[in-house]
Amino acid sequence: MPHAPKLPPGWAAALAPEFAKPYWSELQQFVTEQRAQHEVFPPADEVFSAFALTDLPDVRVLILGQDPYHDNGQAHGLSFSVKPGISTPPSLANMYKELKADLGCKIPNNGYLVPWAQQGVMMLNAVLTVQAHTPNSHKDRGWETFTDAVIRTLSAREKPMVFVLWGAYAKKKKKLIDAEKHTVIEGAHPSPLSVKLFMGSRPFSKVNAALEGFGDRPIDWQIPNL
Repeated sequence: MPHAPKLPPGWAAALAPEFAKPYWSELQQFVTEQRAQHEVFPPADEVFSAFALTDLPDVRVLILGQDPYHDNGQAHGLSFSVKPGISTPPSLANMYKELKADLGCKIPNNGYLVPWAQQGVMMLNAVLTVQAHTPNSHKDRGWETFTDAVIRTLSAREKPMVFVLWGAYAKKKKKLIDAEKHTVIEGAHPSPLSVKLFMGSRPFSKVNAALEGFGDRPIDWQIPNL
């Protein structure tokens, strides 16, 4: 199978059909060429971090982003998250403000969201790579076909979960989700452009209420200081 990434067993089995499709090899060839000619984020070994940190059976919440961060040292394969030592980007800073208002979480000194992933929050971007300093430079090259398959795979599981769709782009993915079985939380994007609509939407307590409604434990949204 050409270019199949190393994924944990649940994802590897479920997504194997995608890696055999023509679009996948074309996409991998495109990304390889881009890496040869330009700086591309995230680093090659971090593109699939969202899968590595949260295997398919463990996903309880999906937070869908659009495009990886495109500045140095930011993107590491989780939507909205940045590596330790990198200043918190505006959208994430707004998420932290809403978390404080919603659940009383303290605003941490970092934007490293791995503790969420370890509790079953999958932070997936629709596009998994980007050319440095060039937003949306890898869109419409095949990543969306792959991540749509990921969303469908999650929706097809028997276990109910919560899908968080912020902004017009993410909301378009609702058609891929069985909303009878799962809880879909839609809202404004936390970016500075739409933050007035985002603030007060209380998405984090809504996620926890939905999980508890399924008989599942809530997420501890407090990101620790580093």
